[in-house]
Amino acid sequence: MIGRAAQLPDLSARADALRARLAACDLCPHACGANRRAGETGRCRTGARARIAAICDHHGEEPAISGTRGSGTVFAAGCTLRCVCCQNHQISQGHLADFPAYAAERLAEDYLRLQAMGCHNVNWVSPTHALPSLVRALALAVDDGFRLPVVYNTHGYDSVDALRLLDGVVDIYLPDMKYADADVALRLSGAPDYPDRAIAAIREMYRQVGLLALDEDGVAVSGVIVRHLVLPGGLAGTRAALRRLAEEVSPRLTISLMAQYYPAHRAARMPELARSLTAAEYDDALDAFDEAGLEDGWRQELQAEATYRPDFADAGHPFAGR
Repeated sequence: MIGRAAQLPDLSARADALRARLAACDLCPHACGANRRAGETGRCRTGARARIAAICDHHGEEPAISGTRGSGTVFAAGCTLRCVCCQNHQISQGHLADFPAYAAERLAEDYLRLQAMGCHNVNWVSPTHALPSLVRALALAVDDGFRLPVVYNTHGYDSVDALRLLDGVVDIYLPDMKYADADVALRLSGAPDYPDRAIAAIREMYRQVGLLALDEDGVAVSGVIVRHLVLPGGLAGTRAALRRLAEEVSPRLTISLMAQYYPAHRAARMPELARSLTAAEYDDALDAFDEAGLEDGWRQELQAEATYRPDFADAGHPFAGR
């Protein structure tokens, strides 16, 4: 499968347009206005160049992303959210100087290396604040023969205007839908507008690439997969979140309903989050899925086994989402 970016005539112009936004940064909905081109750091605490925490072939995503040969993961350091239970907090909220700032040429070489390793795709993890670097590197890599599909693996707090610049660049969108309640989103991630922003972003993603499409080997070639992490005590608002996805985007969206919560980072000091999920809470989330009229997706057992469906029925592969 050849990714759409390899066939896009104005890929370099898209990279230029994204870089221009760094002068008064509005790549995420915080729109902090930092002049990252001049060395200022924004809400994400990064300047003009992306800091990269890890590049590897990853076999722990949903089966349609990892496939049999792995997903070529490019993990950007830093984040535009401050989630209290972030399972990757050392990378997203830690000391960013520990991670190298990548020139586009170096990153392009790594894209080509992942392709040579046989990965099914290149998977941008937490890409929102790093987009200018990621897309510039993609343009360089395409000139040198890069052809893999691009996965945009995001927390969901994305700017619709920035996403429009990715139309024709990204093949598979893998956003979170974290919360349904603004007060919870403020308290747990520092973004009270998260629910509405995430829904708007997912609608734009769906407009661009539509429903999930798989090749003959069950590997994703295009479409949207929405992740929702079920939280203790109903804090994620799972029933309302799934209903909004079904009603405001599509009941045919593919949903990855995750049970892997544990009290990471600051959550261990918060009574309502300082425990794992119960089986009853996850069963309630599965009921909410059905009540919303959703049709397709993956479930996780509490032991992190996943099942691809319809009807959460067919045996699948283990995975671990963010």
